[in-house]
Amino acid sequence: MAKGDPGIGPDGRPLEQHKGWFGQPIGRLLILPALVYAVAVTQVPFLLTIYYSFQRWNLQRPNRRGFTGFDNYRFLLTRDDDFWAALANTVVFTVGTVLLALAVGMFYAELVNRRFPGRGIVRTLLITPFLVMPAASALVWKNMMLNPIFGVVGWLTRTGLPGDISPNFLGRYPDWSLVGVLTWRWAPFMMLILLAGMQSIDEQIREAARVDGATGWQEFRDITLPHLSRFIQLGGLLGTVYIVQEFDAIYLMTSGGPGNASTNLSYLVYQRAVAGSNVGLGAALGVIVVLISIVVITFLLRSLDRLMKD
Repeated sequence: MAKGDPGIGPDGRPLEQHKGWFGQPIGRLLILPALVYAVAVTQVPFLLTIYYSFQRWNLQRPNRRGFTGFDNYRFLLTRDDDFWAALANTVVFTVGTVLLALAVGMFYAELVNRRFPGRGIVRTLLITPFLVMPAASALVWKNMMLNPIFGVVGWLTRTGLPGDISPNFLGRYPDWSLVGVLTWRWAPFMMLILLAGMQSIDEQIREAARVDGATGWQEFRDITLPHLSRFIQLGGLLGTVYIVQEFDAIYLMTSGGPGNASTNLSYLVYQRAVAGSNVGLGAALGVIVVLISIVVITFLLRSLDRLMKD
């Protein structure tokens, strides 16, 4: 680089060689405020959570607060059936939503990837569910769509199916009702990722396949789907990271019920720490959730990295 280049200082040396306070490079000092802020709002609260997890601290009995060691963890892992039920529900919510959202998002992406009149309007309408606030969408689905008396879904089942069927979806099928609502919200996100992958396919390859007599299904199976493998992995990774911490829909639609049928780990933390006033137990549960998330995300990242290198 010549002198006067943006990467060269006035003395002719690269900027990364210039030293600031305490002999640190200028580039490192420039990101220091952001680093300090990130540590302050993420790591400090997590360290306090670890500290509280070793405390016997119930807000309803403040005079009995004290150090309890690993008792909170031992209780959660050996005597708290709600923890294992919430863990199973979290797996069902996450896996079911990610797979269905990928399938629906694939259908959406294949639809809007083709040229037809009004494609821009259709694409905007399909993206809209992802832009609606989670709390607002949860209340709409609870009160207007899945209400057993005057909900739209109940009206469709009564008028479209024999036998005057109008089940209480949130009461009888809370887990799969939540999976359906979450799929509706996250399918547009998957569509955006998969659509970007589809539009990166060379159109000449598609045309050559059509000239050779390939059907639409053969073109999708042999060209589109293999090309989208990395995008599918990316969508699955990001979807898992976000959906595993889902809280709004569960809190507003089912409150974890009936019983604990729709309680996931995030909502169980709220039940223990806030609704139950047990800060120590809630903190221990939060630490366990973070550790489980780190293990799952690390596994997914390594799988994605291996896929990218192939």
